[in-house]
Amino acid sequence: MSGVRTLVLGGSGLIGAHVVDVLRERGHAAVTAGRSAGDHRLDVRSATAEQLRAVLAGCDGVVMATRTDEQRPLPKPVYPALRRDMVEPVVRLFAAARAEGVSSGVLMGSYYTYFDRLHPEWRLAERHPYVRCRLEQAREGRAAGVPVAVLELPFVFGRAGDRLPNWAGPLDRWARSRFPLTAPPGGTAVTTARHVAEAAVDALESRSDADIPVADENLTWAEMIGRIAAAAGRPRAVRRLPAAVVRAALRGGGAVQRASRKESGVDPSHLAGLLLAELFVEPVTGRPVDAAIRESFSSR
Repeated sequence: MSGVRTLVLGGSGLIGAHVVDVLRERGHAAVTAGRSAGDHRLDVRSATAEQLRAVLAGCDGVVMATRTDEQRPLPKPVYPALRRDMVEPVVRLFAAARAEGVSSGVLMGSYYTYFDRLHPEWRLAERHPYVRCRLEQAREGRAAGVPVAVLELPFVFGRAGDRLPNWAGPLDRWARSRFPLTAPPGGTAVTTARHVAEAAVDALESRSDADIPVADENLTWAEMIGRIAAAAGRPRAVRRLPAAVVRAALRGGGAVQRASRKESGVDPSHLAGLLLAELFVEPVTGRPVDAAIRESFSSR
């Protein structure tokens, strides 16, 4: 696969912008679409099949790099709203892609689906509507018959212009403050936007239909927060937060949501089990992430 044309939905975002760069570096043409920027103005969540076919015309590949805020509380039940925003657009997109002769696609997913396969006893899809929708995205998107690779992403560091990880702002303010830094037990896999983009283009070029976990390093929460503080110019020790405190705080958050008749895609009542676990992906690439952490949190 060389010199082909790919539509990147969310091409002005953090990951999408890097995907566009890698495509062009490898000699491919990239067309972008997004709600507020891009070659085409298009909200994939509400776009019709006809609108999707129009922007896919002449394309050989498609990458969906839009994002979903799984933490935002919504009126109960949250699942129908998440399915409408996450799953139904994917179904329409890949049906349109097949009709236009698109030969490969990539979805940006979550490493929660990796852990759902690895640890079925965690019952992630049952407990968290967001994880359920991620699994349905992959299954129903592939049903159209186009090879679709799903990149299962952990925390992603980096920047593209003024685009930063959506969770970077609160952590940046905390790291620069005079408040103590604390972290629970457990940890997470991490990667960079550039490495995600390279994995996406690799998948397009090979017409992969695999679930592909992407991870460069596994860090404890204390290690990650410590590196962020150093990048922000306020290096200091990170104190251990007792697991019991984490469980109590998240149970309280779940109770508040229930009292307000709201839900989020990741249920706070069951989130402690994730935060206190080692959300580590194996194998990791071993590629360094420090430069991308500095891009995300250094003084701007």
